[in-house]
Amino acid sequence: MNIDLCRIIDLPKISDPRGNLTFIEGMRHISFDIRRVYYTYDVPGGADRGGHAHKALHQLIIAMSGSFDVTLDDGRNKKKFHLNRSYQGLYVCPMMWRYLDNFSSGSVCMVLASNLYEVSDYYRDYNEFISAVISK
Repeated sequence: MNIDLCRIIDLPKISDPRGNLTFIEGMRHISFDIRRVYYTYDVPGGADRGGHAHKALHQLIIAMSGSFDVTLDDGRNKKKFHLNRSYQGLYVCPMMWRYLDNFSSGSVCMVLASNLYEVSDYYRDYNEFISAVISK
């Protein structure tokens, strides 16, 4: 996959004096059905997350609170995104190595995924990932 397919998506935002509301509908606001949702929180200062790629999984990464950086790597190019708005999400296509770091205190990272957890969908070794990219 090409890193240019990964992009920030503006999600619907309904502003209200009582508080804002954002919603996400699979196959409407994002290009996949949502099969799994997970989130990370209480990430210690200086820690990072990610460090893997998915063979087939599509994801939308959202900073629900606070901020963090996401570095994507398609095996040829790298691109860094700073997430800090709960009404924006980063679409990550398959075959994209990712690192999440620079978490602010109290940040919450929510991920919408196109499929259920499947260990065989992961590349956890960067050299293995690069070999797969080169062979395609």
